[in-house]
Amino acid sequence: MLRAETEAQSRWRADIAAWLAHTLPDSLRHLTFRPPPDQAMAWYRTLAARGWIAPHWPREHGGLGATPVEQVILMEEMARAGAPDLPTQGLNHIGPLLMHRGSERQRARHLPAILNGDVIWCQGYSEPGAGSDLASLRTKGEVDGDTLVINGHKIWTTWGHHADWMFALIRTAKSRRRQEGITFVLLDLASPGITRRPITTLAGDDELCEVFFDDVRVPLDQVVGNLNEGWSVATALLDEERLRLGSPALALKALTKLRHLAAAAKHRETARGPLRERIALAEVDTEAVIAAYLAAAEALDRGQPADCSSLKVLATETVQRTLDTLQRLAGPSAALRDPCRDGALTLDYSEMFLQSHRLSIYGGTNEIQRTLIARNTLNLPTGA
Repeated sequence: MLRAETEAQSRWRADIAAWLAHTLPDSLRHLTFRPPPDQAMAWYRTLAARGWIAPHWPREHGGLGATPVEQVILMEEMARAGAPDLPTQGLNHIGPLLMHRGSERQRARHLPAILNGDVIWCQGYSEPGAGSDLASLRTKGEVDGDTLVINGHKIWTTWGHHADWMFALIRTAKSRRRQEGITFVLLDLASPGITRRPITTLAGDDELCEVFFDDVRVPLDQVVGNLNEGWSVATALLDEERLRLGSPALALKALTKLRHLAAAAKHRETARGPLRERIALAEVDTEAVIAAYLAAAEALDRGQPADCSSLKVLATETVQRTLDTLQRLAGPSAALRDPCRDGALTLDYSEMFLQSHRLSIYGGTNEIQRTLIARNTLNLPTGA
């Protein structure tokens, strides 16, 4: 790493590395796909028992209260050890949102279950006709006594077929402004009238699914904030969401995979000069993501604005560039779908490369982020 560490930070790093070496099962190391729910949540609960599942949550809500630098050190050591991806919609999205905008009852019910790994959450935003233009969503909710009756269709829902709960945006009133008349709702996915269908992606996984609602009844006390004011709830923590999407975690994971392949290539004397330069550039790019993440996280901690749209673009496109370099280094082996072993190394030729192409769509496409950068940071006219 290019930055200096304090003695305390170095001890923190050593503690993490030693614990992971002893605790992380070999069967979960250096996977590309997220492991199935039983394995993923077993590791989730192991981290929770250690107190490391929510390093960014404040201590008063059960988190670690780690500084941004401490969070990055944890990400670096997780990537080096090959720790698996985990479901984070509860940790990074609805959990922080409930801390700020949820009722006391909602916090008491849901935050401990997120921390303990008792519940998996998913996000119900995108619809077949409402992706980047989210305000055009059509899934409807009608008030009937003390319940909301929901009908509609959500799509591209990460782990929606494995989740226990969903936080969703539902249209509950007509309005001249599309952002009005939308309600933010917490949905128990065991409710009658819900159908879930997994979607197989280009990478061959079924991370995503579509969810159908047919007269699903939701108690009104599961509305966050007020009826018809859900847009302000959903956008209240956009910087927090984009900060997490712009974290260096996936860039570090991609760099670890590139390093593994580079080590094998060096052993076989197949890494050519231009490729060595691109590998070095991937190292520098990843450090740039870390620096940008630290700057944004520290600004938000101080209550100051941060350009998290730029961070999201930088982080996701760094992952894609790093994995493009990996493909070039792999040569003919880039056509191999499945990872393979080379001594102690796990060589992933194309799985994460294929998965990475959806990163620039998640959380608002990078094209949308560039429009926000032009309008909010550069003060350019955007026509929106």
